[in-house]
Formats: sequence, C-alpha cells, structure tokens
Amino acid sequence: MAQKHLTRDHIVLTAIAFVDQHGLDALTMRRLGDVIGVEAMALYRHVSGREDLLEGMVANLIDNLFEDDLMTETPSSWEDYLQRVANATLPLAREHPEIFPLIATQPSEAPWLRPPLRSLRWVEDFLSTLQRFGFSDENAVSAYKAFTSFLIGGLLLQVHSTGVDHLIGFDGDEASNEESDLSGYPTVIKLSELLGQDHSQREFDDGLDDLIERIRWTLTK
Repeated sequence: MAQKHLTRDHIVLTAIAFVDQHGLDALTMRRLGDVIGVEAMALYRHVSGREDLLEGMVANLIDNLFEDDLMTETPSSWEDYLQRVANATLPLAREHPEIFPLIATQPSEAPWLRPPLRSLRWVEDFLSTLQRFGFSDENAVSAYKAFTSFLIGGLLLQVHSTGVDHLIGFDGDEASNEESDLSGYPTVIKLSELLGQDHSQREFDDGLDDLIERIRWTLTK
C-alpha cells in the first residue's frame, strides 16, 4: 500500500527532513526507503538515483521560496525586491545548513544559472522584475550576477557562523586547546575575543546595503 501512494514529492520532502536530522553523508536510498517504509528499489520508480534525488531537494527548497510571505507581495522598487529576495533566502540557509551547500555546488540546468537563484523560474522572475523598474538588459544581467555572488557568499557564511572561538579552540575546552596549539600565533590570541564575536546578521545586512548602493551607482553611469 505504501508503494501505491509513493510520489516524487513525498520522497524529496522525506529526504530533506532526513538530511536536516542526520546529515547529508547519512543519506542513502536504502535508508530513505526504510524511513518511508518501502524497499529502496521502489524509490527508483520516481527518482533515477541519488544525484537526481539531491537535485530534487535543491529544486524544492529554491522554488518554495516563491511561497514566502516576502515574495508574495508586490515590491515597491527594485531595491525593495532585492531586500525581499535576500531576506526570503536567509532562513533557507539557517534552517537547512546540511543541505544549503548543495545549492552552491550541485550542477545547474545551465552554466549561466548561478546559485542560489539557480532555476529558470528564478532567473526569469529576477530579470523581468528589474526590467519593470527600468533596468536595461545589460544592467539587469549585471545585477543578477553581482547579487547572486553576494548572496551565495553571505549565506554560506551564515551556515558556518558557529563561532570562530569554537573552531580554533577559544571556547575553553581542554581537548580543543590541546589540538590547537596557538602559542605561535600571538596576534590571533590577542584578538581572540573579537574573532569569536558573531555579527553575521549585521554583516549580511551591511553587505546587502553596500551592494544596492553599487548597483544604484551603475544605473547613473
């Protein structure tokens, strides 16, 4: 009976939940089948293999951004649109840290589809929206490239913003301090408190503001 109701969407959503809980390395077709309650071979009727499954997971998360409250409202300006896209995408990185790196690394449908806005639907929406606000062809494409470069970098930093102090052994844990001999790095030790501060949200917001200013400047040239 389970196989009768099995769909690609159900498989993809179950895989997303599995990776969120157990990590990407733990995902296999056999384990996913066990979670769903079917033999692994039953999954192959809906996904051709693990790579197809990973692409389905990425596509699901990216396209679902269109359902975010920020994206269902009509933007008042191109600046407002960029703010909405950026802040709709931000929770994606935070809520799915095990999956988000896939969005940056999985091959896309075409080489000019840039992560994280890597679907044809997203590129169409992005470029057409900017052109409705008066962007030329060249300025719209340039903004798409600049914005996606900022976004993927900023969101990957959000994924990895677990605290520099923990990563390099500033958390007071004896084991980590034994593994990280910092005696030869006096400047790092001196600045350890500053390095350990997490300002990722402010840096993301500031970077987005700076990008919007740069795009605005190009429009006046």
